[in-house]
Amino acid sequence: MKFNTKTIHGGQQNVDPAYGSVMPPIYQTSTYSQTTPGGHKGFEYSRSGNPTRAALERAFASIENGAFALAFGSGLAAIDAVMKLLRPGDEVISTNDLYGGTYRLFTKIFEGFGIKFHFVGMENAERIEQYINDKTKLIWVETPTNPMMNIIDIKKAASIAKKHNVLLAVDNTFATPYLQQPLEMGADIVMHSATKYLGGHSDVVMGALVVKDKVLADRLYFIQNASGAICGPQDCFLVLRGLKTLHVRMQRHCENGKAIAEYLAEHPKIEKVYWPGFESHPNHAIAKSQMHDYGGMISFVTKGNNYGEAIKIVENLKIFILAESLGGVESLAGHPASMTHASIPKVEREKIGVVDSLIRLSVGIEDAKDLIADLKQAIG
Repeated sequence: MKFNTKTIHGGQQNVDPAYGSVMPPIYQTSTYSQTTPGGHKGFEYSRSGNPTRAALERAFASIENGAFALAFGSGLAAIDAVMKLLRPGDEVISTNDLYGGTYRLFTKIFEGFGIKFHFVGMENAERIEQYINDKTKLIWVETPTNPMMNIIDIKKAASIAKKHNVLLAVDNTFATPYLQQPLEMGADIVMHSATKYLGGHSDVVMGALVVKDKVLADRLYFIQNASGAICGPQDCFLVLRGLKTLHVRMQRHCENGKAIAEYLAEHPKIEKVYWPGFESHPNHAIAKSQMHDYGGMISFVTKGNNYGEAIKIVENLKIFILAESLGGVESLAGHPASMTHASIPKVEREKIGVVDSLIRLSVGIEDAKDLIADLKQAIG
């Protein structure tokens, strides 16, 4: 089954057996009847499993070419479950340019439980190996990274992980399985903030994990069930509906992203544009080899690194909405230093390029000419 068909039919019953419903019903229930203790039809309590959630999890697994998937109440809840595979004294090698919430979870929660994190620039994936020792249990990768759009070689990272018997987890939120499929490149775990492109309509908060290995899936399921960070059936229904248009939405996100990146690159008031589709991008060749296109996420800085100018731009936008998050049908603009990455200390932010003049765009599926006109009037 090809990807565009999987988004609609992957892992699904085309017709619900009860009444012939084309879409999986919303099973808004907490518990299920049993004919005898332990005798049920596959579900007993909705923290442990729900038919609507199960349909969504099968869809997640299908589009990532995985065997097992788990849906969580948020992307951070999904990451939290991965971290709970570890024990005090274990070490993690993480991308140094990553979502601020992930950094906060790692440093403010799990460092306190005795887990050590190394935040490493992985643009040259061979650097990962320098930090591996007998305590290393996990490599955590974002690619493209948030918000600097750095590209990390997944196959190389997977090779290093396998060599040292270390798990490799890839946050695939920015790319989505439409653009890249990390499990096919050797990753052990794929994570999504399904709040973003998978849901696609800025109306739900959810996370997902996808794996191929049953033993690993069982461990994660135990953590999910024991910790209880599950999502409700209404949210599952919304994301399952969103998945059915993922391929057509991503095509337009990519088309619009390219047009806007090229416009910004020629603008006299813009110092630098971060987008992996440019041949000048340091790891463009890797992006071209592991991604089918370059997505709708773009970051840029104004000339002179002027904080006030950046704030003026995001406040003057009319079609782009100044808001947290990304990946919806509508275009969003954000100021990472004061929004998504404010939890990262300023000194650490600026080491990786998250300066006060950096603006991040999530390019939606509106008409590209309207979006360019909006940027033109806001930048001046």
